[in-house]
Amino acid sequence: MRSHALGGTNLFDIRPIFLVNGILLAMLGATMFLPALVDASVNNDDWLIFAGSAMLTLFTGVSFALMTWGHGGNLTIREAFILVVSVWTLLPAFSALPFAFSGLGLSYTDAFFEAMSGITTTGSTVITGLDTAPPGILLWRSLLQWMGGLGIIVMAIAILPILQIGGMQLFKVEAFDTTEKVLPSAAQLAGSLVSFYAVATATTALLLWVADMSFFDAINHAMTSIATGGFSTRDGSVGSFASAQVDWTIIGAMIVGSLPFALYLQALRGRPEKIWKDTQVQTFFAVIVTLIAVMAFYEKALAIEDGFVNDLRYAAFNVVSVVTGTGYSNHDYSLWGPFAVTLFFFIMFFGGCAGSTSCGIKIFRFQVIYEAASVQVQRLIHPHGVFVAHYNHKPIADSVTASVMSFMFLFVLTFGVISILLTLMGLDTLTALSSAGTAIANVGPGLGPIVGPSGNFSSLPDLAKWLLAFGMLIGRLEIFTVLVIFTPTFWRG
Repeated sequence: MRSHALGGTNLFDIRPIFLVNGILLAMLGATMFLPALVDASVNNDDWLIFAGSAMLTLFTGVSFALMTWGHGGNLTIREAFILVVSVWTLLPAFSALPFAFSGLGLSYTDAFFEAMSGITTTGSTVITGLDTAPPGILLWRSLLQWMGGLGIIVMAIAILPILQIGGMQLFKVEAFDTTEKVLPSAAQLAGSLVSFYAVATATTALLLWVADMSFFDAINHAMTSIATGGFSTRDGSVGSFASAQVDWTIIGAMIVGSLPFALYLQALRGRPEKIWKDTQVQTFFAVIVTLIAVMAFYEKALAIEDGFVNDLRYAAFNVVSVVTGTGYSNHDYSLWGPFAVTLFFFIMFFGGCAGSTSCGIKIFRFQVIYEAASVQVQRLIHPHGVFVAHYNHKPIADSVTASVMSFMFLFVLTFGVISILLTLMGLDTLTALSSAGTAIANVGPGLGPIVGPSGNFSSLPDLAKWLLAFGMLIGRLEIFTVLVIFTPTFWRG
């Protein structure tokens, strides 16, 4: 089962790759029975679709696992790259089956777009009529984002630091010093993370239920809030509930999902100061508080809503939603004028903290770039001085700075290429730019009447949807993880 690398003598073992994909597909198939039960309980025929999709996914996953059982040994760096990309490609492919065969009338292109958007916690949608959609479909969308958010956390803590992706080596911990330890260590880590993740989700659901959401809506929005995914059960998103209590509860959940989960685990072990002493967390809160204040006073000046309390609520909700990449909306901010549209366009790239369910560029990368720029300015003023960039009170290695700079370059380049390709497919400039941005930053809604907070992506050409789905994958896996496997050097070893 060892395959020869093209153009070289190195080998890579595909058995651990098939084993992990098989196990995850089996888990995905088992999860499909939950929406099947929900649909069956309300006599909706879609339960048969979910049951059939579950059995097909289970059969494929179990087959993969049985063929390679006992061969989940060590992974090389190249095998780890292939594993990550294959997992985040195969899971959406099978997750799309219930969408494709349901009564919604979606093509497989639309189904795959929805599934990729769910698992990558992007939140863009092609489904209209969510208010009357079958409960099984609504629950499946939320489950995809909930599972995707957990998978992102494990990947960000256990795998990406080892692969040295975009400066993530800053967050390498002792338990994950070598690639060979990734699978068992990640399994141990996942146990702790699942517990906290589930408790945070349950707490959010309870608070939303108390805020007069139905139990079903509360469960769905709790899953997609903690995952910073943004799928709602309503076409009008969270704004449909017109509740200040709901808005503030979801704001809190989005912030919880955007902070480093490794710090939560340390806090539970008796070191809560780790959270508020972390400079990434401090910078994150400084950014969102500043942006909320700016938008609240801007809304007040334009008299968008009656009363400053409402202005503050709408500003806080939409700023936090866009910065964290959740993508909920409680008001169509694309109607707030050119300043708001421009501001929201740029802040969609920010993202939350590394090691969270959030997406985008991430706060720590801006910190690294700022520190590197500050050191460069100091060197220009004092050519003979010795200056060292710091992050979290520790020196930043040159390799980390180079990795972050490379990530930023590829992020901007990928965004530009996707935007240009979308304009070639007939999309207007605003739609193309915001669609590309929201895909690669995994935010959800774009800007403008077509893909904005009050629209969706259903009217886009099929080719544009495939391109955006690829953009979601690239953005969620931190650019390098996907692009590296397209280089000849990778296959030469």
